[in-house]
Amino acid sequence: MTDIQRNRGTAIPVVFVFALYVLVFYYFYHYTGLRLFIVAFLSSPLFLIAYLLISYKGPKKSKLYGLENLTAKLPAIKKAQGHVPFKYKIMWTVIVVLIYFALTNIYIYGLNTTKTVDVFASFRAIFAGASGSLMDLGIGPIVTASIVMQLFAGAKIFNLNLEDSADKAMYQGTQKLLVIIMILVEAIPQAFGFLVPDTALVSGLNKFSPGYGEFLAQSIIIAQLFVGSYLVFLMDEVVSKYGIGSGISLFIAAGVSQQLFTGTFSWIPSTISSPLSLSNPPGGAIPKVIYLFLNAPGSYLTNTGMEQVLFAQPNPMIALVGTLLIFFIVAFFQSSKIELPIAHERVRGARGRYPLQLLYASNIPVILATALLANISMWTLLFWSSPVLSKIPLLGHNHMLGAYATSSQISTLNISSTTPTSGLAFYLYTPNGLSDWLFPILQPSSSQNVLLGHTPVQELAHILVFMVFLVGFSILFAKFWIETTNMGAGAVAKQIRSSGMQIPGFRRDPRVMERVLSKYIPAITIFSGAIVGVLAGAADLIGTVGDTSGTGLLLAVGIVIQFYEAMGREQLMEMHPLIRQFFMG
Repeated sequence: MTDIQRNRGTAIPVVFVFALYVLVFYYFYHYTGLRLFIVAFLSSPLFLIAYLLISYKGPKKSKLYGLENLTAKLPAIKKAQGHVPFKYKIMWTVIVVLIYFALTNIYIYGLNTTKTVDVFASFRAIFAGASGSLMDLGIGPIVTASIVMQLFAGAKIFNLNLEDSADKAMYQGTQKLLVIIMILVEAIPQAFGFLVPDTALVSGLNKFSPGYGEFLAQSIIIAQLFVGSYLVFLMDEVVSKYGIGSGISLFIAAGVSQQLFTGTFSWIPSTISSPLSLSNPPGGAIPKVIYLFLNAPGSYLTNTGMEQVLFAQPNPMIALVGTLLIFFIVAFFQSSKIELPIAHERVRGARGRYPLQLLYASNIPVILATALLANISMWTLLFWSSPVLSKIPLLGHNHMLGAYATSSQISTLNISSTTPTSGLAFYLYTPNGLSDWLFPILQPSSSQNVLLGHTPVQELAHILVFMVFLVGFSILFAKFWIETTNMGAGAVAKQIRSSGMQIPGFRRDPRVMERVLSKYIPAITIFSGAIVGVLAGAADLIGTVGDTSGTGLLLAVGIVIQFYEAMGREQLMEMHPLIRQFFMG
C-alpha cells in the first residue's frame, strides 16, 4: 500500500457534517438507540470516502487517487495468467448463466411477496433481475455507477487521462467502489418503502428486540439485496476474464430470451387463476391465435376476436410482428460497416480495411439512457410515497416531479400503484404498445383508464418527450462512451499507427490520421446513439412480446450477434498464436 499525502485538517468539517446528518434523523425522524446507531453505521462509509477524497494532496491531479488504498482492497476476480482455452471459456460462461438463473429463483428471506411493489416492473428486461429474488436489483447498481462515472469523466471533473494505464486503473477501481455505494443507494429506499417484510419475521424479531422488529427485518432484506447484487458484479468479472463477452450482456440476453419465448409460445392463460376461455385465452401470441380460431364462433371473431388477436394485451400479434421487424433492422445495422482502406507502411501491396460499424457505440448508450429513466421512475415514486422521503421539503410529494395512482384509481381503473399520473414521471413513463398511446389518442372517450384524465394532446406530448429523452441521452452517452473507452478519433489513429499501418495517400503522422478519422467517427457515433434510441423507442411504441420492452429486445438481438462474433474470434485465436496476439493487442 502506498503512503498517501493528506491534509488531516479536513477531517474536522467532515465529522461536523456527519454529526449534523445524525442529528437530522434524531430530531426530525425521532430515531434513537439501535435504529440511530444502524443509520450512523451504514452512512459512515460515505463520509469516510468523502474525507479520503477531500484530504488528498499528493502529486497526482485527480482527487480520486485519495481512494487508491481503499479501491485496492476491494474483492475482485484475478485476471487469468496467459491464454484461457476456448472450451474453458465456454464452460465458465455456461456456469455463470446457470448460477444467474438459479439466483433469480431464490427469493429474499423474510419478504412478504403479496405486498411487495416492483419499482422496476417496466425495466426488468434490461436490469436482468427478478422481483422479490436475490436478483431484485439486477444490474441496476452497476449500470447506474457507469452512468455517474461517464458523466463525471465526460465533464472532465475527475482530471483523468484514460489513455494512461495508472489513471485508467484508478477509474476502474473507483467504479467498483461506486457500484457498492449504488447497491446501498438502491436497496435501502426499496427496503424501507416497497419490499415489505413478513409479519412472522417482524414478530419474531420483536421478541428478540422489542420495538425494533420491523427495522431489523428491513436490515436483513438490505443485507440479502447487497449480497445478491455484489454476486452479479463478481459474476460479470468472471465472464469478462474467463468467459466470452460480458456477463452483464449475457444476463440481459438470457432474461430477454426467456421472456420472448414465453411471450410467443406460452399456453398458460393470461389470468393464471382462471381457466382457459375466450375472455381468458393463452398468454402466448401464437397459442392465443390458435385457441381463438379453433374455439371462437365466427360472430365473436368478426366483432371483438380480431381486435383481441391483433392489439389486446398481453402479447398481441402486432407486438410479434414488431418484434420480428426490430430484430431484422438491428441485425442489418449491426452488420453494416464503413471500411477505411489501410496499408502497411513497410510491406508494399499489404493492404486491408479498417471497419467502423454503423452501430459504433454498440448498445451501451441505450442501456445507460434507459437506466437513467429507471432511476428517475424509482426516485419520483419514492419521493411521492415513501414514509421518509415524502416528507423532504420541495422534493417530497411534489406533483411536478411525479404523482402516482391513488388507491381509488388502482381499484377502479385496474392500474398499478407504480403508474405515474402527472408530472415529470408521467412524461417519461415508458409506453407498452399501441394500446398504451395510439388508441387513447384516437378514441379518448373509451380509453380513460389509460389517459388517466389527460387530453389526447397531453398524451401526444408524453410520447414526444419520451422519444426525445431516449434519443437525446443515447446520443450523449454514445459520445461519452467513445471517449472513455479509447474509441475516439485520436485513440484509433494511435492504434493504427502502432500496428504499422497507415491510410494510403496521407502522411504517417497520427495527427493527420486523426483528422481523417474525425470526418467519420464523431458522425457515426452520433448516428449510432440516435439509431439505437429510435429503435428502442419505436419497439416500445409498437409493443413487444413478453413485455420485454424495446430496449430489452434491442439489447438481446445485438448481444446475441456480438456473442456469435466473439465466439468466432475465440475459435480463430485457438488456431494460431499470431492471430491470438493480433486480437489481444
